[in-house]
Amino acid sequence: MVRSGRGCEVQPARGGVAMRLVFAGTPEVAVVSLEAVLASRHEVLAVVTRPDAVAGRGHRLTPSPVSRAAQERGIPVLTPAKPSDPEFIATLTELAPDCCPVVAYGALVPQRVLDIPARGWVNLHFSLLPAWRGAAPVQRAIMAGDDVTGAAVFQLEAGMDTGPVFGVVTEGIGPKDTAGDLLGRLAESGAELLVKVLDGIEDGTLNAVPQLNDGVSMAPKITVEDARVRWDEPAMAVDRRIRGCTPAPGAWSMLDDLKVKLHPVTTTDEVLPAGQVRVERNRVLVGTATTAVELGTVQPAGKKAMKAADWARGLHGDGLAFT
Repeated sequence: MVRSGRGCEVQPARGGVAMRLVFAGTPEVAVVSLEAVLASRHEVLAVVTRPDAVAGRGHRLTPSPVSRAAQERGIPVLTPAKPSDPEFIATLTELAPDCCPVVAYGALVPQRVLDIPARGWVNLHFSLLPAWRGAAPVQRAIMAGDDVTGAAVFQLEAGMDTGPVFGVVTEGIGPKDTAGDLLGRLAESGAELLVKVLDGIEDGTLNAVPQLNDGVSMAPKITVEDARVRWDEPAMAVDRRIRGCTPAPGAWSMLDDLKVKLHPVTTTDEVLPAGQVRVERNRVLVGTATTAVELGTVQPAGKKAMKAADWARGLHGDGLAFT
């Protein structure tokens, strides 16, 4: 199994004949891996991504970031509504890829489709499996207060991120890291790992290792309610929840009937009742179950993001409190 980390060198795989690949992925974070695979010795026959989706104020159908990146490079793009669609299965069978690398594709791949490439599907997942299986591993790791996380490349199978692991890379979680910060770093190191794994699979120098039965944790998708700040939690938990939900879906709270999106905060030694807002000359404090936090940037519904102190100048009345 390939193991890597910041400051650690992984010996490159021996030269060999390139594999023929079909790459599956959807969001921006997957583009990094697509570009790395395109720069490797392997051949990308086509890209599989989610269908165009409505986005923006104009509510127009918009291709995924992976779709746009592939089109710019003249690579055929496949957008099945479901991977089980007969037309897609026929196309993939005709392409006859050796392997299908996948990064944040966003749909479950049935066994019939997993069996098409001779060497299966290999998935880049942003956690140290078996920890944080599921859709939101980076967000959940930050919210749980983990000090270290990473990325793993594993053999995709019918279970939820349960397949044997080809290689891992580790990454520390800093006290100010947001999910966006951490995912950005893991996208880069994970893409490098993915290429090394593909090289090792082709060379026959790499074998997948079954995941441990201990240490399994789940990382379900972050819901809007998950992103709501609980002011009755300790300050550290409030800080982690907000950082884990930044930039998406965005942490939020209610001030009377006003929904306010909250960007990362700073913990303080001040003490206030949970949720109570104290406006000072150059800062805004909010109480938690322990000590208060200082708000950074806020974004009231329908308005642009602004410094909390500037926003607070428009507040009126005593006894203001977030709920």
